[in-house]
Amino acid sequence: MSTSVTTQARSVLQSALADLADVPAAGRWVRSGALRLHVLDYGGDGVPLVVLPGITSPAVTMDFVARELTDLARPIVVDVRGRGLSDAGGSYSLEDYADDTLAVIDGLGLERPLLLGHSMGARIAAVTAARGTALRGTVLVDPPMSGPGRGPYPTTLEAFLGQLADAKRGTDADEVATAWPRWPRREQELRARWLASCDETAIAATHAGFETEDFFDAWPAVPAPTVLVHGADSPVVTAAGVAEAKAANPGARIVEIPDAGHMVFWDNPEVALRLTREALTHLLP
Repeated sequence: MSTSVTTQARSVLQSALADLADVPAAGRWVRSGALRLHVLDYGGDGVPLVVLPGITSPAVTMDFVARELTDLARPIVVDVRGRGLSDAGGSYSLEDYADDTLAVIDGLGLERPLLLGHSMGARIAAVTAARGTALRGTVLVDPPMSGPGRGPYPTTLEAFLGQLADAKRGTDADEVATAWPRWPRREQELRARWLASCDETAIAATHAGFETEDFFDAWPAVPAPTVLVHGADSPVVTAAGVAEAKAANPGARIVEIPDAGHMVFWDNPEVALRLTREALTHLLP
């Protein structure tokens, strides 16, 4: 029987914690108000690259992305509040998440970092950048474009909570593969072991935000240089969404990942990582 660390109905299995032994990064901690936030810092002398994952993606699940970027930058992947090893608590608006991002930047003494966000993380990056934060640039990967007066987010809250319930019950990579058959096996295994670390309240509040907070409130104010990356088959960033994004922020560069849906790095890892590297290279001195 696995031992586990449990807080606020969240569970981090011993087998999940052991995954960190295979990650070439140091765990570091910062405070954002009363909350303690955990990050994976890949080190090096490169430009800091703060990586902000999606709604149910603890930092370790972005390891396969971060480790492919260490020759370009110093990736620092955030366990967003309520996920992974970071504390849960407070509220879960985009402004709260942006406050946490600034706390990471300030707490680690990062000078003009880059921001790379996927899904929820892309929305967080947009709000952080729109505040006028001193950044070298941003890469926003498939940000949810649902919001007030727009279509609903394509994955229901019930689907997210069902996956969370499966993880808390105990799941494995084979079961994850039934929902995500295209993913690399290691990423299916990490999903099985780490999803239970996500706080149910955080997921529910973030999902509600997908439909009450509008990405386009921040997007026009995201300064150049910025790159919007989207999956060619994404139900989250549609052709209409791309057109609106181009019109609202004409200085942005738009990059399409072929043969990929919303989970672009997982659906087509080789191409998504290559094009993301190219996008980051354009933002580096």
